[in-house]
Formats: sequence, C-alpha cells, structure tokens
Amino acid sequence: MTERFEVQRTIPADAETIFRVVSSPQGHVAIDATGMLQSGEGEPAKAVGDTFVIHMDRESLGDFPEMGKYDVTVTITGYEQDRYITWEVSGQNFPSIGHYYGYRLEPTEGGTIVTSIYDWSAVDEQWKAGGMWPIIPELSIKATLGILERTIRQQS
Repeated sequence: MTERFEVQRTIPADAETIFRVVSSPQGHVAIDATGMLQSGEGEPAKAVGDTFVIHMDRESLGDFPEMGKYDVTVTITGYEQDRYITWEVSGQNFPSIGHYYGYRLEPTEGGTIVTSIYDWSAVDEQWKAGGMWPIIPELSIKATLGILERTIRQQS
C-alpha cells in the first residue's frame, strides 16, 4: 500500500492567488473537505519554521470521535513563495510524528496545476500499528482541490 498521496487539479488562477489561500490558517479551514478543521489563528506562513494554530474536531471523520475537539500547531517545513509549501502538525500530548501535507504549484497555460501532497511514509511503525493511516482518505484530498478552486473563484 502506498504511504503517499499526490492528487492534481488545474485551477484557472495564478499561483500567487492560490498560494495566498494555501499558506494561511483561514485558507486551510476554508478548503478542508473533511470537516475536521473548524477555525484557525495566526498569520499566513512566510518561511520555513512559521506556525499557526488550527482548531480541530475529529468527530467529523467518524473514526475516533472520542478525540473530540483539540488544537494542532501547523509548522511549515518547506516553503518557496508561490510554488511550494509543506507542513507537519503537532499538539498538546501529540508530537509531530512524521506525516506531512503540502501543495506544489506549477504555472501552466490558463492557470496553475495544483498538486496536493499527503505523506505518512516517515511515520514510525508504533504509530501505524493502530490502523488509522492514512488519516485522510485520498478522495478528501482530491475534494479539497475542488473546494480550493471554488474558494478562489468566490474571492475574484
């Protein structure tokens, strides 16, 4: 089984406009297809090491509702303005365990090819043993790209 998803969609907008959404806490919440991301606090990312907070609700996935509501800190691990951003998440009593998310933006005629990345290949086997990987299904990653396009259109 693969331990990484990469899904693409060409969005009819420039990379700068798309990057503004995917690098901000409010953008993360606006385009989330899982329903887990409830709200965010902090400034848009501008460099590796930047952080912001996302308020989560695991009940929306229906897999571990006992986790309830909690906060995660998003830490930017890769950054190239208007081209590439990756991040990992951690929280109180929940260290970063090696999975990350991200976007790669490639300008093309008529817009930008947006690749959404979700990688859990570096997660230690002790964490994978619980059977909860991947946390986010591939269809949700793909749906997020559709919501991203809709969000961009609404901002125009």
